[in-house]
Amino acid sequence: MGFNKATLRELIVSLEMMFDGIAYVDYSGCMMDSDSRMQLFSTDTENVDKKKMFESATVEPSTLITAIRRSIDEHKLIVIDYIHFTNNQVFECRISPFMDGALILILDVTERKMAQDKLLESKRSKEVFFQNLPGMAYRCLYDREWTMLEVSEGCYDLTGYRAESFIHNRDVAYNDIINPSFRDTVWEAWEESVQYKRPFKMEYPIITITGESVWVLEQGVPVFDDNGNLVALEGLIINVSASKDKESQVNYLLTHDNLTGALNRQTYLQQKMRIDSDPTMVPVSILILDINGLKLINDAFGMRRGDLLLQETSRIIAKILKDTYLFARLGGDDFAVLMPHTDLATAEVFWARVQEGFSEYNMDQANDYDRIYVSHGIATKDYPDIQLESVQKLAEENMNKHKLLERKSSHSSIVESIKQSMHARSQETEAHSERLADLSKMVGLKMALSQTEISELALLATLHDIGKIGVNDQILNKPGKLTDEEWTQMRKHTEIGYRIAMSSPELISIADYILTHHERWDGKGYPQGLSGTAIPLISRILSVVDAYDAMTKDRVYRKAMSKDHAIEELKANAGSQFDPTVVGVFIEILERPDIG
Repeated sequence: MGFNKATLRELIVSLEMMFDGIAYVDYSGCMMDSDSRMQLFSTDTENVDKKKMFESATVEPSTLITAIRRSIDEHKLIVIDYIHFTNNQVFECRISPFMDGALILILDVTERKMAQDKLLESKRSKEVFFQNLPGMAYRCLYDREWTMLEVSEGCYDLTGYRAESFIHNRDVAYNDIINPSFRDTVWEAWEESVQYKRPFKMEYPIITITGESVWVLEQGVPVFDDNGNLVALEGLIINVSASKDKESQVNYLLTHDNLTGALNRQTYLQQKMRIDSDPTMVPVSILILDINGLKLINDAFGMRRGDLLLQETSRIIAKILKDTYLFARLGGDDFAVLMPHTDLATAEVFWARVQEGFSEYNMDQANDYDRIYVSHGIATKDYPDIQLESVQKLAEENMNKHKLLERKSSHSSIVESIKQSMHARSQETEAHSERLADLSKMVGLKMALSQTEISELALLATLHDIGKIGVNDQILNKPGKLTDEEWTQMRKHTEIGYRIAMSSPELISIADYILTHHERWDGKGYPQGLSGTAIPLISRILSVVDAYDAMTKDRVYRKAMSKDHAIEELKANAGSQFDPTVVGVFIEILERPDIG
């Protein structure tokens, strides 16, 4: 089809309605015809057809001419996306071969370019935000593999895998690193979120590339299009192991005994109720344990020694426990083992193993007061309709029967061990205790005490200073004068001894005498400041005899007094420190020719 000049102009006018600028150029880029709109390229409208069209554009001339020549030579449409002009406008240039040259169609795309620039900046900002989020930001498909479409680089720190490893499950699917025990739970939770179009939030463990288990918190939302169709899931997954560890620590403290690590009483009661209501747990056995002599140990050596025995007891039992057994400290020196799916015979076998554990521990201890003696009771729930509460009461009754048989033996062993330790640590030898016992019995007989009282006097002579087991060695054996602080500590031995005696059945009868054997006739003694006959007679007798024996024997800080000198001291302190009647009786005995 041929075009004359008039026809060309008609074409240009027609195209004017569609474009912002039109030009017909030759092979060198010179305009062969144009309309007034060509001022887009030049302010010289009179000579516009003689101008090079690119002179006012910021595009490289060579680029434009090359495009024109390619269009003409190759007979194809060439598009230059953006040409910036000096008036800040932006145009799209379409170059198409036409007749002997090329037709250039110009479209003002300034607004479109500005919108695209803003969109690009927004996308760039979003990308920066996406990549700098803590943890793993993602966009994925709603499938069982959680096929990832986009993943932030934070996934490397979280999982050990690079982002590209997850994209379209290239190397690994996200589902593969979810702990297998939680995969169905996560899927079911997401199903609910999608169904009700609400946010998803869940904590669960994943397995990293190194095999480490890490707790994560995933928060996400299902993304729907305008028609309500689900298109993707988007969210963020962060490491919460540190907070999970703290949560576990708090939960541990709430459910376990702080001293022993066993379950606490409240948790035990909750677990007992749970097991009691489940008939599939039958048979269920309960083992109740009680440490014999713990109060005696606490009174003699302080709570720290008793706490050590509690901890060792827990350690020994926990070492033997089956995974299904629940071990708890019920309070004080009482423990319980709750054993689901365990009949009485199996429970007895378990108790035998516990006994072996205690025996092995006790063999390594030098002193009886460091050994662990326990009484026990076992009972079993054989039928679902039996309540575990009644089973536990039966176990406690069985334990109390054993305790009656075992307590006296264990207490005697502990007391004897304490007595030996007392003699080993202080200047009070067994010979001293025997001399006191002999002299005290003589005074008791002369003062017409009953046989029971004389026996108690002899026992007091042996154990009156048992409370010194709780006094520091440096104070006990200090060669010089004690400071006020040290005296305060030393005087506590009467109260410590009283508590020890009250904790032991065979010593209860002399507990008050141990407490008062350092009281003075004039009321200036300790610990209660009793005076005169308010002080038990047996204590008054021991006070005189003990003072005499102490004065007539060597001490690290002085030599022994003679018998006569000691008698003079007793006389001098009769009526103040000592009961004058007891002093008189005792001196009569000392003046006998058969008493050395």
